[in-house]
Amino acid sequence: MAQRSTRWFSAMTAAALMMALPAPAFAAAASDALAPEVTSLAPNRFLWNDSGSSEPVSIVVSIPDQKAYVYRGTMLIGASTVSTGKDGKETPVGVFPILQKSEKHKSNLYDSAPMPFMQRLTWDGVAIHAGMNPGFPASHGCIRVPTDFAKKLFAITSRGTPVLVTDASAAEGWTLPTNADAAAMQSETATANEAWLQTASR
Repeated sequence: MAQRSTRWFSAMTAAALMMALPAPAFAAAASDALAPEVTSLAPNRFLWNDSGSSEPVSIVVSIPDQKAYVYRGTMLIGASTVSTGKDGKETPVGVFPILQKSEKHKSNLYDSAPMPFMQRLTWDGVAIHAGMNPGFPASHGCIRVPTDFAKKLFAITSRGTPVLVTDASAAEGWTLPTNADAAAMQSETATANEAWLQTASR
């Protein structure tokens, strides 16, 4: 079972995150995500420092880093280790809107396996959810995160929240996803959505 991190942002890091002036999305990812507190996270650990502002939430999942980064606007408010898809079951890359949320979800693809705090990214079964987090890709395509992190993330997202799944590391940087990016992806998958709605919920 995933355990809550006992590590938190240092006082200086927290103050910097809360007081920093707005910065370009790339700069935010290239700096905050490379902070020692983030890069040294052990498997099944996370950091969280959310001031609860009204800035929009976005999520970046870096496959090479095996980490998820949560932003309000351009400010990093959370980071966690993850476990993405193993060889042959790779997690797809791209910008995805959160399509569906379910606090107590079970898979109908894998023997009713529990998927607590499930946030669906695709209609063919890829989601962010609480699960085993060994520090390397081990899932069937989903993005597993520690349970307490999953709970906190679930509380601040909504349907449509943009999630970037990328092959880039924090050292390479990225452009934070927007609601428009996610909406475009959702439009492209409208046919798959319609097909899914005509079948049993996964």
